[in-house]
Amino acid sequence: MGEARGGARIASLVEELAEAAERVGLKVRRERLLREVGYRARGGACRLREKDLVILDSAQPPAEQLEVLLEALRERDLEALYLSPAARRLLQDGGAPG
Repeated sequence: MGEARGGARIASLVEELAEAAERVGLKVRRERLLREVGYRARGGACRLREKDLVILDSAQPPAEQLEVLLEALRERDLEALYLSPAARRLLQDGGAPG
């Protein structure tokens, strides 16, 4: 039961940080990234046609999506945004809960 609760907490943090990313000008896209033998696809931040994007692999577990969002947001100024204490702590501490 604790594991399910932890998974729900991580999924909630993914949603919160995805919304924060949108508020600071990052377009968050969830897509199923193609994989080939010997190649591990991973989402991340990028710039495409003058737009800043964060691509989340929809096939990845929420904990991995959380790491992608944390990486994309750490360099952004988030002081003016309300973030839950858990989300702010993750951004400051540099890691996913677990």
